[in-house]
Amino acid sequence: MVDWVQTLLGGRPRQRADLAWKTRQSAAQELWLVVVDASASTRRHQALSDAKGLLAQLFEDAYSQRARVAVMTASGLAPQWQVSGSKASGALNDWLQGLGAGGGTPLLEALQEVAHWLGLRRKQFPEEQQRFLLLTDGRLKAWSALPAIDCPGLLIDIERGPIRLGRSRQMAAELKVEYLHIDGVQPV
Repeated sequence: MVDWVQTLLGGRPRQRADLAWKTRQSAAQELWLVVVDASASTRRHQALSDAKGLLAQLFEDAYSQRARVAVMTASGLAPQWQVSGSKASGALNDWLQGLGAGGGTPLLEALQEVAHWLGLRRKQFPEEQQRFLLLTDGRLKAWSALPAIDCPGLLIDIERGPIRLGRSRQMAAELKVEYLHIDGVQPV
């Protein structure tokens, strides 16, 4: 794009070489890191189904804001990356449609891997603004210490049912992220 102010300060342009060009300065890239607890306990009381609706909206917002996303699921024997720092796309919706719950809760392993991955990512992209979102019912047997997730974050508690353990609130406090129950999330 031509920088007309700089061009005209140099006098009337007579040829293409006389034009001053604006350098493209992009805003700092944004990364939304999402960890989804898809263990068997999240099947109860439509917890994962409601979380999927929330994720669909989040992915749509990421796409419209041109944010990058990284998505990890914690289910089965080990956490698994679905996307790691790509631009949001329709492929996320396809993945989301097929997301099911089952198996154990390797959430602690997922959080450790995420903390390590964020540290490496921060070195590679120091200007990137990172946000962390954890969707979980907090149904872990026990944990000793949670890794530091060094970016602003939010834990959305998807625990439902008549008997709630309420561990997600404690987990959010230890991770130093905000806490919100999914019932308190306002639809857009």
